[in-house]
Amino acid sequence: MRTKLAVLCTTLALTLLALPTLRAQSPAVAIPAPVPSEIFTAKKVFISNAGGYFNPKVLSGGPTRAYDEFYAAIKSGGRYDLVGAPADADLVLEINFSVPIISVYSGAGGASSTSDPHFTLKLLDPKTRITLWTLISHMVPTALTQNGRDKNFDAALSTLVADLKTLTAQPPPTPATN
Repeated sequence: MRTKLAVLCTTLALTLLALPTLRAQSPAVAIPAPVPSEIFTAKKVFISNAGGYFNPKVLSGGPTRAYDEFYAAIKSGGRYDLVGAPADADLVLEINFSVPIISVYSGAGGASSTSDPHFTLKLLDPKTRITLWTLISHMVPTALTQNGRDKNFDAALSTLVADLKTLTAQPPPTPATN
C-alpha cells in the first residue's frame, strides 16, 4: 500500500512540476488560421433557404420569415449581387432558423423544456458544396410576449448579418514567411 501511495505522490509531483514547462512551450501569440479566399473574393451570392422552425403562436410572420428577412438584409447591404441560381454564384449563403430543445424537466409540478432558438448561416462553395464557414447567432428565448419574441428574432438576425459583414470585411491574411 505504501509503495502505491509513494508512486502516486511521485507521479502527482512530477506532473505538477511539468505544468509550467508545458505552458511555456505554447506560442505567446496564436497564429490565425486562414479564412478561405472565396469568402473575400465573392461578388455574386445565392441565398439558400435551409428551412427551419415556424410556429405562429411563438413568432409572427410565416415559414419563410428568416429567409425573407435575411435576403432583404443582404440585398440592402450592397456588398453582393444576388443571383437566382447556385451555378451563377461565387458563394452560397445557406440560412436556417431552428429551435432545438436542449433540456427537459419533469417533476411533481409538471414538465417543462428549455430551447435554444438560433440562426445558422453556412457559407458554401457552390461548385463543391463544401462548407467554408459557419456563423451562429443565438436568440434570447425568454420574452413572454409575441412582440418581445419578434424583437429578439430581429436582434439575432441583425447580429448574424453583422457577423457576416465583419468576416467578409477582413482582408485575407498574408502567408507567414520563415
